[in-house]
Amino acid sequence: MGTAHEHTDQHGHGHAHGHGHGHAHGHGRRPGSWAGRAWTQLRHVVTPHSHDRADRFDSALETSKRGMRTLVWSFLALFVTAIAQLVIVLFTGSVALLGDTIHNFADALTALPVGIAFALGRRAASRRFTYGLGRAEDLAGVVVVVIIALSAALAGYEAVKRLIDPQPVTGLWVVAAAGVIGFLGNELVARWRITVGRQIGSAALVADGLHARTDGFTSLAVVLGAAGVGLGFPLADPIIGLVITAAILLVLRDAAKEVFRRLMDAVDPATVGLVERTAATVDGVQRAGQVRIRWIGHALRAELAVGVDATLTVAEAHRLAHEVEHRLIHEVPRLTAAVVHTEPVAGAEAAHQLLAHH
Repeated sequence: MGTAHEHTDQHGHGHAHGHGHGHAHGHGRRPGSWAGRAWTQLRHVVTPHSHDRADRFDSALETSKRGMRTLVWSFLALFVTAIAQLVIVLFTGSVALLGDTIHNFADALTALPVGIAFALGRRAASRRFTYGLGRAEDLAGVVVVVIIALSAALAGYEAVKRLIDPQPVTGLWVVAAAGVIGFLGNELVARWRITVGRQIGSAALVADGLHARTDGFTSLAVVLGAAGVGLGFPLADPIIGLVITAAILLVLRDAAKEVFRRLMDAVDPATVGLVERTAATVDGVQRAGQVRIRWIGHALRAELAVGVDATLTVAEAHRLAHEVEHRLIHEVPRLTAAVVHTEPVAGAEAAHQLLAHH
């Protein structure tokens, strides 16, 4: 039995099901307006389990807004932290603190490509970009990796140069205080980004938060460098600068791995299993498989096949596909749409032979 049911709302977003015709839900108000929101809330009271695409579009807008707010405020927090550290670097000459300052500036700048990606992801799908521009977030991840790599190169260069040509470090207590400031600023931003990122389903924002947390611990390393210089070991400062560079490289490795997985459409295998088990619990579904899932921005989309009784009519199979998608959206976190292919549990092989040679 056929699949490929897709209906499009007034925003141009396709809602995938399992059959070859479209139907409209009659949304006559703009979801972003006051009247649209009031109508959405009233309809939710009447039909509390509705998964209308307009509702999901409102949700997507809200998550993007939260992500943007988080990026703006965390950018300002890190930028102020880095400026304060830079002023202290100019007066003390600490290369360890300089490396940490460079890293904090770079971490603040990583908010820019992610913010641009959030803005692009809010655009409606079109006939050219049929899934929208949500995957701009993956490209932003590549830019973040490049920024981290450049910060590692610059910090390493400054540390090596200071090892070859040692310079005195003054104001050790001030340097140590700046390291503590860097730690507190990064930890604040890390908690903020990770919490919001997990709530809205943004892997990029969570990764950026983990990056900030690692930066916080490198800031504490500056305190160790100042302590070493104070104990009569001047090379402690550039050596700690090299340690910070190594820490940045570790962050770079993890960030590159995460971005590569997202670009290759990697998902948690447990999510695939959850989709299979959930679909199989729907009355009338005798088996579920051929699951494919991918991230589009903050949301997941799935494709799967379900085996059904060969005697079902097209209308019955259509209804069953709706039920499967409805159940999946309820049970699978961050899933917003599914293409459900229904096929008879017996006799499907003949139809599959049509595509066997492709």
